[in-house]
Amino acid sequence: MQRWRSLDDVPADWGRCVLTIGVFDGVHRGHAQLISRAVKSAAARGVPAVLMTFDPHPMEVIRPGSHPAQLTTLTRRAELAEELGVDVFCVMPFTHDFMKLTPAEYVHDLLVERLHVAEVVVGDNFTFGKKAAGTVSTMRELGTRFGFEVDGVTLLGEHAVTFSSTYIRACVDAGDMAAAADALGRPHRVEGVVVRGDGRGKSLGFPTANVAPPMHAAIPADGVYAGWFTVLGPGPTIGTVTPGQPAMAAISVGTNPTFSGRARTVEAYVLDREADLYGQHVAVDFVDHLRGMRKFESIDELVAAMGRDVDTARKILGAGN
Repeated sequence: MQRWRSLDDVPADWGRCVLTIGVFDGVHRGHAQLISRAVKSAAARGVPAVLMTFDPHPMEVIRPGSHPAQLTTLTRRAELAEELGVDVFCVMPFTHDFMKLTPAEYVHDLLVERLHVAEVVVGDNFTFGKKAAGTVSTMRELGTRFGFEVDGVTLLGEHAVTFSSTYIRACVDAGDMAAAADALGRPHRVEGVVVRGDGRGKSLGFPTANVAPPMHAAIPADGVYAGWFTVLGPGPTIGTVTPGQPAMAAISVGTNPTFSGRARTVEAYVLDREADLYGQHVAVDFVDHLRGMRKFESIDELVAAMGRDVDTARKILGAGN
């Protein structure tokens, strides 16, 4: 799959394509339906399938400081798009100038002149152009004028719930990882670099990897979770941890109230593994919520609870493995 940093990367001999457009944060089941539709149409036409997303998130430009919690990094979005069969992953810089394009300019200058679209596949709630004035109906009218088709797809949902990034963020924020996974089609993932913490977990017999996520990452509600821990990227084995291979983990999210902590952290105790993971880029996939965060009266009570958390995580993850 090709990755374009902007439309300046479009080859000079570029032909026609099928395009799908959106932020695609999460690349959830609704997005997957949309992307798969574009990929299938592109294959039938014998042209590339192009996915266009935006960076930064449009809300951060439209209303600075309102960036929503991010379900996936751009790199992760590209990986998931490639798995769905996309040929080109294009990141369109969302700037003030871009925001000012009228719907007609948006379509003519970007989609027709630069990308030569044969078809555009979007959700039926898609809006575009200055002040989001363009709708799917607008896109169809412009498609008739410029010679391309438009497929407006009704977003996927179940049980009267439409799968959307907003809905999934609410699930994550509530710690409902089962509902989030159902809408995503996989467990919710938080990526980050392992940094040095206070080393307290090791002294308690549960050495943890302190994961520092990127800004705006969607972090689950405070509590303890069962999940998977993966060192990302190829590389040599680190201790007993092999990059690219998920390992069972019990994950704590919160401020360590037993020790009167203030900083909110994501700490993963990797089961049955030993390694010095400082500086590694890792992923934590949240599978199930085990319990809420609480302050224990003694260290012994805390250690006993951590032991039970590990046993429960092992049962949950082992049963699903």
